[in-house]
Amino acid sequence: MTGARATIIDPRAVPTTVTAKVGAYIALTKPRIIELLLVTTVPAMILAERSWPGTWLVLATLVGGTMSAGGANAINNVVDRDIDQVMRRTAHRPMATHKVPPRSALLFGILLGAGGFAWLWVTTNLLAAVLSAGALLFYVFVYTLWLKRLSSQNIVIGGAAGAAPVLVGWAAVTGSLSVAPWVMFAIIFFWTPPHFWALSIRYRDDYERAGIPMLPVVMGEEATVNNIVLYSLQLVALTLVLLPTGDMSLFYLGAALILGAGFLWGAWRLRSRIDEAMRFFGYSNVYLTLLFGAIAIDGLFL
Repeated sequence: MTGARATIIDPRAVPTTVTAKVGAYIALTKPRIIELLLVTTVPAMILAERSWPGTWLVLATLVGGTMSAGGANAINNVVDRDIDQVMRRTAHRPMATHKVPPRSALLFGILLGAGGFAWLWVTTNLLAAVLSAGALLFYVFVYTLWLKRLSSQNIVIGGAAGAAPVLVGWAAVTGSLSVAPWVMFAIIFFWTPPHFWALSIRYRDDYERAGIPMLPVVMGEEATVNNIVLYSLQLVALTLVLLPTGDMSLFYLGAALILGAGFLWGAWRLRSRIDEAMRFFGYSNVYLTLLFGAIAIDGLFL
């Protein structure tokens, strides 16, 4: 990989206890990313049922989704270990610090992905299992192995994998898909670029050092912020499309408008305060959590 160079690893960083080894394998799955994916799955299930879909079904779907996403992230760690070593943000990851052998990590990821597919098929239905496995394959082969190192649009197209959990959740409840879950998919799809571009502004030097063509590296910060604003406008518009397609109440409308106004304000503010990129990144996490929380409340009570 052009721009990536080896890092000298301290042998003391290699885990020697069972607890440390287990922790390293858990870290391979990127738990913080999985948390955000699961935050969108449960509201989609609630909206599909227009009630609580059952504790067992929710838990089964979350377990399967966690296995599938964890498998995808573990494989991503293996593929990206060369660039993770030269980026400050990722230099601590298990593969970058040689805490887990590549072959073991790859096998772990494949087994998790296969296990997630089988689990979802047995406990929910085949459609949910296929959608989850499809997201894993898309993340690994389309985003990680192809787009990430080739195109500045990597996170735009690759964001489809992160939007898939709402489809999985809906399918787990209904065994089918309708317009509403696809609108929620589109919401997450258009949320992902502004969210990740804000992070890539902060770590632009990291990506440039690793040779990754993130938008701030290729087009500069001004063009990136303009794209953030553009995608933010489309995102907020899409949240309003869910009103008729998901038969949402005025409560959801109010939440979408208030949260959307904050998102647009934060995006626009970056035009003159680029140093607030990480603040916008943090709000984007809060935004998605609260928006899907509003969807869940709407489905449960309204």
